[in-house]
Amino acid sequence: MSRQIWGKEIPTGGKWSGVVSKGKLVRFTALEEGANLSLLMYNPNDLTERYNMPDTLKAQHTSHLTTGHVLMSDNGRVFASIVEDTLGWHDSISGYTSRKLTDSKYGKTTYQDSRNEWYRSGEENFTVELVRNGLGKRDLVPVVNLFSKVFCDESGDMNFVLDHCPKGASVTLRTEMDVLFVLSNTPNPLDPRTSYPSVPVQIEILTAEQVEDDDYCLNHRPENRRAFENTWEYEALVK
Repeated sequence: MSRQIWGKEIPTGGKWSGVVSKGKLVRFTALEEGANLSLLMYNPNDLTERYNMPDTLKAQHTSHLTTGHVLMSDNGRVFASIVEDTLGWHDSISGYTSRKLTDSKYGKTTYQDSRNEWYRSGEENFTVELVRNGLGKRDLVPVVNLFSKVFCDESGDMNFVLDHCPKGASVTLRTEMDVLFVLSNTPNPLDPRTSYPSVPVQIEILTAEQVEDDDYCLNHRPENRRAFENTWEYEALVK
């Protein structure tokens, strides 16, 4: 039985970073419809190791993420597994918003004029949280956009699905090693809406059961098992 350890609401435009140790569940819940939460991951014990989008996708033969998929590092290890998902699709290819894009789409705002109501961008939120953790702008990499669905049509155009995320949608990650999470609750850059989305997201940390040999994520693909084995070897050597 999972037991909640900690929880926090990330408001629209908000950001958060923190280290979650191995063997925890990290559950994200959209408190209104149309959420998008951009996610980065790093190894807190070796900040040069970070989430690797190309390896994650090609190893699992996918362009989107859902239950059974794992989020791999650039060292071939598993940061986290997706163990529960009510949506079936999370965007892995669209990136995050910039200040230029935010100003052009939603109108220019500044903290001096609007205080906490100004429109934040993903790039700025990430940069602030990375600096707090001994990293910087050069450490930005492709993100996972939880709650968003983007697909490519036969012409190669990327398409954003507006009604993908209902209120109460959730996705749960299981940490397979210690992970530094960096989050930005800012719009998907392909979201066509011209009003700044206002969707808070709840994050909860819970206890997790030990990974067994019949685990769905472990066995989802042969590449997943190899990544798990790389992770277990790393954990055995650093403990």
